[in-house]
Amino acid sequence: MKFNLRYFIYTVLLFAIEVLIALFVHDQFIRPYIGDFLVVILIYCFVKSFLNTPVVLTALGVLVFAYTVEFLQYFRIVEVLGLQHSRAARIIIGSAFEWQDMLAYTMGILAVVLVENMNHHKISK
Repeated sequence: MKFNLRYFIYTVLLFAIEVLIALFVHDQFIRPYIGDFLVVILIYCFVKSFLNTPVVLTALGVLVFAYTVEFLQYFRIVEVLGLQHSRAARIIIGSAFEWQDMLAYTMGILAVVLVENMNHHKISK
């Protein structure tokens, strides 16, 4: 474990953006797709804030986690856990499975790997 301030700052900024989207954006594109795109980047940055793990391994772990949460939505996990009346649970966990969300998660993780690789190449030059 090693604390990384840069990733932690990214985590806080992305979390603030996600909260603003959740509270104030009620459209058919930004909230459902950009929010999902950003959430995997947020989770990646959070993990990297505390763990010095390889980029691809961390990215794949976050993607598997996001896919798992999405599949749990298919099985109505919020209702199974008795949290259907909790607005926070419905927002955080989600309540509707959508294949488009899987695509947004995948695109977010691809963006992470691309940016991390570009940064690595800049540093090594």
